[in-house]
Amino acid sequence: MDLPVVNHEDYFAKIGDDHKFPIKKFGELANYLKKNEIVKKFHKPYACSFETLSHAHSKNYISKIKNKTLSKEGIKKIGFPLVDSVVQRSLVATGGTVLASKLAINYGISCNTAGGSHHANYDGGAGYCVFNDVAVAAHYLINRGLANKILIVDLDVHQGNGNSEIFKDNRSVFTFSMHSKTNYPVKKSNSDLDVELEDNLEDNAYIKTLKYYLSELNKENFDFVFYIAGVDIHFNDRLGKLKISDEGIRLRDELVVENFFSQRIPFCGVLGGGYNKDFNKLVELHSILHQSCAKYIGS
Repeated sequence: MDLPVVNHEDYFAKIGDDHKFPIKKFGELANYLKKNEIVKKFHKPYACSFETLSHAHSKNYISKIKNKTLSKEGIKKIGFPLVDSVVQRSLVATGGTVLASKLAINYGISCNTAGGSHHANYDGGAGYCVFNDVAVAAHYLINRGLANKILIVDLDVHQGNGNSEIFKDNRSVFTFSMHSKTNYPVKKSNSDLDVELEDNLEDNAYIKTLKYYLSELNKENFDFVFYIAGVDIHFNDRLGKLKISDEGIRLRDELVVENFFSQRIPFCGVLGGGYNKDFNKLVELHSILHQSCAKYIGS
């Protein structure tokens, strides 16, 4: 059996060739996965419905995005121009994580080739995040009785403040964020478990810390896991402040996947952030999530 991976050509949006966000990575990642035979074919998502979005975001905010009537301040906070392709990308990428979560229920493990938009909160987007796909998908699973106690493991270099805010009063979702102490957002939220890392942290200390907290999380009875596998922890990332190597990222992803898959907990991996100075390296680093998951499918 092949690893179920979700992808869509609409993950690309027209934000301008000089934009800081590497929007072309989604298409290139899909090409890389097929070229290296990590994936044979992709599952194709639909745009997320208004109703499904509305469990994680206000109807007013959703309408302003879909109608492109969000204020200049709101658009600036997101960091993308509010054009048709950005709206479509946001809807389809969110639908992609919803689809990936259903595939994880069916197959035990799955991935999206986008997702991890963890800065978007109930009333607005931020930090290149329009809709919070993991929050939307988590609500989807709970509302349909497909999961009762969900864990979000967020290992992006930036804190998953959107998830911590959306789920702060929700006992069905546990938010764990291990991130750079001094990085964006300046004002951190309170996750159920936050681990703040000092600048320039290297592989050994990072992996040792992660192992400890995974063992703590294993004491809980989660029945679904979302994993936000940001690669902006890499030493050559433009927006990261850590010094994790290629091998450190591979070890991290394999550690996380094995930890939960060995317990037979349905597992959905999403991309998270990555702004490497070397674009080809960025694509390669993002693919490590899918490579790590592919090892376990059918086992």
